[in-house]
Amino acid sequence: MIHFKAIGKVMGALLMLFALAMLPGAGFAFYFGTDDLSALLLSALFTFSVGSLMFFSFSRQDQNIRKREGYLIVSISWLLMSIFGMLPYLLSDMAMNIPDAIFETISGLTTTGATILTDIESTPKGILFWRSMTQWIGGLGIIVLTVAIFPLLGIGGIELFVAESPGPTSDKLHPRIQETAKRLWYVYLGLTILVGTLYFIGGMTFFDAFNHALTTMATGGFSTKNDSLGFFDSPFIQYTAIIFMFLAGTNFTVIYFGIKGKMDRVWNSDEFRAYITVVVLVVVLLTAPVVFYSGEGFEKGFRDTLFQAVSLITTTGYVTADYTSYHSGLTMIFFMFLFFGASAGSTSGGIKFIRHLTFFKNSWLEFKRIVHPRAVVPLKINGVRVTGKIITHIMNFLLIYLMIFTIGSIIVSLMGYDLLTAFGAVATSIGNVGPAIGRVGPMDNFAFFDPFTKIFLSFLMLLGRLELFTILVLFTPYFWRAN
Repeated sequence: MIHFKAIGKVMGALLMLFALAMLPGAGFAFYFGTDDLSALLLSALFTFSVGSLMFFSFSRQDQNIRKREGYLIVSISWLLMSIFGMLPYLLSDMAMNIPDAIFETISGLTTTGATILTDIESTPKGILFWRSMTQWIGGLGIIVLTVAIFPLLGIGGIELFVAESPGPTSDKLHPRIQETAKRLWYVYLGLTILVGTLYFIGGMTFFDAFNHALTTMATGGFSTKNDSLGFFDSPFIQYTAIIFMFLAGTNFTVIYFGIKGKMDRVWNSDEFRAYITVVVLVVVLLTAPVVFYSGEGFEKGFRDTLFQAVSLITTTGYVTADYTSYHSGLTMIFFMFLFFGASAGSTSGGIKFIRHLTFFKNSWLEFKRIVHPRAVVPLKINGVRVTGKIITHIMNFLLIYLMIFTIGSIIVSLMGYDLLTAFGAVATSIGNVGPAIGRVGPMDNFAFFDPFTKIFLSFLMLLGRLELFTILVLFTPYFWRAN
C-alpha cells in the first residue's frame, strides 16, 4: 500500500520552499524596474498557497516514507516544480506558450541549459535570474535541500536522498542523512559564493556574476548573454569558469574531504583519477588540431579546447567557440563528450565516470576470466570489491541509456528533422548538457522544434536528471503491486 498522504505532505513542503526561491528574482525585477515583478510575485504567492494547503492538510502521523513513496515523491515533485516553475514565463509579457515554458523550466531544473530564447539579453532581469535559480535549485536537488533543512518533518529522508541523488551510489558523510545533506549544501553554497566573487573581480557586473555563479556550480550553463561566456572575452573569467566547472563535476564527497585536508581520500578515488586523466588527455590531444583549424593563437586555442572539453564533459554547456566549425572529425569527438558525464555525486548529468570505469574494468577482466575460467577475478573500485548486483545495475543502465538514445533519435527524426539534429537533441537532452551538433550546435537554440518535440525532449531531460530508473520504475507493474 502506498501512503499518498505522506507524499502529499512532503510535496507541499517542497512547493513552499520552491515558492520562496522565486522571491530573489522579484527583488531584481523591482531593482531594475522591469515589468516581470508582478509575474514573479503572483507565481510565488500561488505556489506557496498550494504548497501550504497540501502541507497542512495532513498530520505528522500521516508520514511513512518508504522506498516506493520516495520514488513517487521525487518523480511527482519534479513534475510539479516544472509546472509551477513555468508560471513566471506564462504570466510575464514574454508571450511564451506552454510547450516553450515547460521546456525552458525543465531545462533549468534539470541543469540541461538548452533554451528556446532567441534573444536572451532582451529578457527581463527578474525572469533571467529565475532561469538561473532553477538551475541552482536543480543542481544538488531541492529534495536534498529539504531533507537538510526540514528534519522536523520527521521524514525518512534516506529514501528521498537515494531516489534523487546523482550517481549509482550516494556516499554519506555522516551517519545522519540530514547532516550529510547539510554538508553537501554547505560545500555547494560556499563554492557558489566563491566563484561569484571571482567573476565580479574579473569584470562582470554583480547581476551577471550572481547569475553565472549559480549556473556554473549547477553545471547548468544558462547565461545572461546570447554568446554565453564567449561574450566575456576575458581569460581570467574563462579560466575561472573552467576551474569551477571542473569542481562542480567532482564528487562533492571528494571535495569535502579535500577541504578537510584528507587528501588521501581524494587521491584514492579511482573515479576522480579517471576524471582528471581523461580531461588532461583530451586537452593534450585536441589542442593542436583546434589551433590549426580555428586559426587562433596557441593560448586561445588551448583555452577554447580546455573550456569546451570541461564544459561538455561536466554537462555544463557554456560555450566560448563554435566547435562544430573546426572539422567534422573534431565535431564528432566533441559530440562523444555528451555521453561522458563527470563524477557521481556531483551536479553534472550524463552517464558518469564511475559507470564507464566499472564497465571498462569489468570488460578488461573478462578476458582474464575467459583464459582462466576457474579463477576468481573480482572487480574492485577504490580498493573495494564491486558486487555482481552493482555491476548488473550499471550494465542495465548503460543498455537502457543507449536504447533510449536510439529510440529517441528515431522519434525526433520521424518528426521531420535531420539525423544529426535528432542525434544531437536527444543526446544533449538525456545527458543534460545543452549544446550539441546539427541545428542545436553551440551557437543555436531549440526554438525551431515543434511543440510535441519540445515536450518529448523535456521528458528526456527529466529521465536523464533522475538517472532513468527513478522514473521508469513507475511504469512497471511491480511498483504498483501490493507485495
